[in-house]
Amino acid sequence: MIALVDYGMGNLRSVRNALKAVGAEVQVVDSPEELGEARGIIVPGVGAFADGMANLRKAGMVEALKEQVMEMKKPYLGICLGMQFLAELSLEGGETPGLHFVPGRVERLSPDDKERYKVPHMGWNDIQLRRSCPLFRDIEERPVFYFVHGFHFQAQSDSIAATCWHGQDVVAAVWKDSLFGVQFHPEKSQGMGLKVLENFCTFVERSHA
Repeated sequence: MIALVDYGMGNLRSVRNALKAVGAEVQVVDSPEELGEARGIIVPGVGAFADGMANLRKAGMVEALKEQVMEMKKPYLGICLGMQFLAELSLEGGETPGLHFVPGRVERLSPDDKERYKVPHMGWNDIQLRRSCPLFRDIEERPVFYFVHGFHFQAQSDSIAATCWHGQDVVAAVWKDSLFGVQFHPEKSQGMGLKVLENFCTFVERSHA
């Protein structure tokens, strides 16, 4: 079972429908206890980093995620804000600590040409794969995905799986061990997005084989 974490700020219906479309057994969960039954965990998210982290803490999910993901090594996929939670901290609205799962911090987008490259970054963008990553298995070399974000994860180079260009290099995906994060929205990205979700589900099953 894939646990889809409900902390009040995720696009749960679209993500759940996309997962069902690729044949995944998915359950929306809102309590730490339910994470224990999951084989893999997906944290979606839209909105402000500080509000999201506050909601996770209020629900008891921060410690539960540390136990299930960092100690028990259950695969984690963060989508958009869910990817940014992996960072050490975010500068959105002042410094807010993240989960500390992947080194780096979240900063506001600051493209060189602000007339051409608007903030927030909204719309379709191709990405460049930086290394072989299970999420992008059997996917074309420069796939296109849908983005909506004003902040981005400045991750360390050894954690970066893919980037895109929006007046500056933007981390589009991170990967560290069984931790994955994508800045784009696979649930809004048609066939390519469904393939990313399918690949994550395959990784989950293989990790339990």
